[in-house]
Amino acid sequence: MSHVAYELGTQPECWERAAELAPAHRALLPRPGERTAIVGCGTSYYMAQAAAALREEMGQGETDAFPASEFPLHRRYDRVVALTRSGTTTEVLDLLAGLRDTGVRTTAVIGDPATPVMTLADELVVLDFADERSVVQTRFATTALTLLRAHFGLHTPSVVADARTALAEPLPELASSRGQFTFLGRGWSVGLAHEAALKMREAALSWSESYPAMEYRHGPISVSGPDTLTWSLGETPAGLAEQVRATGGQWVAGRLDPLAELVRVHRLAIAVAAHRGLDPDQPRNLTRSVILTAGEEAVR
Repeated sequence: MSHVAYELGTQPECWERAAELAPAHRALLPRPGERTAIVGCGTSYYMAQAAAALREEMGQGETDAFPASEFPLHRRYDRVVALTRSGTTTEVLDLLAGLRDTGVRTTAVIGDPATPVMTLADELVVLDFADERSVVQTRFATTALTLLRAHFGLHTPSVVADARTALAEPLPELASSRGQFTFLGRGWSVGLAHEAALKMREAALSWSESYPAMEYRHGPISVSGPDTLTWSLGETPAGLAEQVRATGGQWVAGRLDPLAELVRVHRLAIAVAAHRGLDPDQPRNLTRSVILTAGEEAVR
């Protein structure tokens, strides 16, 4: 079994632990009314998007999400939350260093505390039980989001039950043989759709795209056809399933909690990799953490 396959299968237990930990970390996470930015890179950025949308939907305060490299230093926030599995990613460390002595509280949600981030963030939330050996992120990212969902009052045991269902039920028929994959979301699940597409690219080298569901008819559906699969990770707009099927493409409507639907996509990525003879533990051109040299930082 690959590292990533093992780790994606442990997500329900990790989510339970994160939800149990959330009350103890209440003071370290965004308080109602705080103007907050949540940042990350790659997968963590997409989790930040989902968390920001959820917090605003709950009316807990203005919340933005940014890639760490694109954070607008001219804006004023009460708190910045950095999601970082490794604690070594250059862009995250640079941002936290730049926010020191500015009066902005910084919290890092991390998998490995014995890393440079521990000296740069004001506060740490350690999810070391969800850390991973794999390059491709699964359980750390979804566990970090679960921690924030629980903090916002939006986690229930049914989410964990749905994750177990996602691990046990068969994947959509013929899904692993498709050549193109599109993932759709609405509201907070748009970030999950972006993460689903990223997983298909990372683990399976697949042509994959992601969009807000209502935007799919504004151009992207033009490339749908018999070799495509379109998967909705949230509420499905009326009539869209029929329009996708009319192109000859396969339609998959998410029935579970959107985060549990992402677990199904994790499984699909592994299945597509196997179908193509790829090793998901050896993703092409990727490393577990992006650490830039001084020269690379200067020209990015």
